Amino acid sequence: MDSKSIAVLKKMLQHTESVLSYCADCQTREEFESNQMRVEATVFNLMQIGELAKESLDDETKNQIISIPWRQIYGLRNRIVHGYSGVNMQIVWDTVKDDIPALRAEIRDYLSAF
Repeated sequence: MDSKSIAVLKKMLQHTESVLSYCADCQTREEFESNQMRVEATVFNLMQIGELAKESLDDETKNQIISIPWRQIYGLRNRIVHGYSGVNMQIVWDTVKDDIPALRAEIRDYLSAF
């Protein structure tokens, strides 16, 4: 893997860490949504993850990490960018609680070889 791909994955990892940090004290969706700044910061970082996955990471690297759902990541980014007021907060919350920890683990595991 080239240095650009490693740098992109490291940026994605940083965004997952930010999301998890912002939401560390949230046990429920209601707690998550109780702080608008946290919601906006989280959604921004999810958008950045999607943008990096689609526009910055090369197809070769994505094909090497088949356990990551690249299309779904970019799909969430599209839903956020093209209709923020219509973003389903349940999807965002589920992503934060279920998908972001898994994504962080996958990226960490992959980067540990470099």
